[in-house]
Amino acid sequence: MTKSAEGQSRWVGRNSAKDIVRADVWRALIDAGVNIGPTFDHIPNFVGADMAAKRLSELDAWKSARVVKCNPDPPQIPLRLRALYDGKLLFSPVPYLTKGFPYLRIDPDKLAAKGVDFETAATAQGFMIHGEPIAFEDMPALDFCVVGCVAVTRRGGRTGKGAGFADLEQGIFRELGKVTDKTPIATCVHSSQIVAEDRVVMENHDSALNFIATELELIDTETPYLQPAGVAWEKIRPDQFADIPFLRDVRAAIEARRGAR
Repeated sequence: MTKSAEGQSRWVGRNSAKDIVRADVWRALIDAGVNIGPTFDHIPNFVGADMAAKRLSELDAWKSARVVKCNPDPPQIPLRLRALYDGKLLFSPVPYLTKGFPYLRIDPDKLAAKGVDFETAATAQGFMIHGEPIAFEDMPALDFCVVGCVAVTRRGGRTGKGAGFADLEQGIFRELGKVTDKTPIATCVHSSQIVAEDRVVMENHDSALNFIATELELIDTETPYLQPAGVAWEKIRPDQFADIPFLRDVRAAIEARRGAR
């Protein structure tokens, strides 16, 4: 790990090329004055996130989706809020996957019955209080997946903040049959987070984006990248097994499932 003027990153050094593009994007958001809150080491919030969410919600794939998975970060608050107002069953992961359970089930009907306002439940603090803990294997099939991104390309390349959570989750979903190659994967970012194709190298375990929404446009990436079939366990680092309480049990269950096929 290294220190910079912006602070200390938890994940720098795992992929030097991606470290560089992430740092450039974080700095550009600050220099342009379009960040909201901290950027470095985060899925950055940005001016226009509400417009990006509106653009994504206009997709037919979003409108027809009944079950939506969304990352827990601040720039996706407007999208989580739209999901609840649209009556969708929402699933969001525990931030940093630090609890004994991976996900929260956020049911708009149950929230309304309890008198919990959607604006509260759409925040990470709110859904951690009002959502229902749920294990990966108990989740239904997902109709639409939203992931957090730091840098993206127009052909669907992406990188997050460097922790590997999104690709790990997507791999587990595929192993358990919760998503397929036809399940849309999307994100909301600021237009300045779109970078040249060669700046984001996609590896075999990386999940590509089908749609990118910004404050300016909606991009159908028509991505040429193949989605991974499951979890690349050889890419999981020792610190992830140490920091994510349930990961070893999930691996054992998945490997047992593979052996039973």
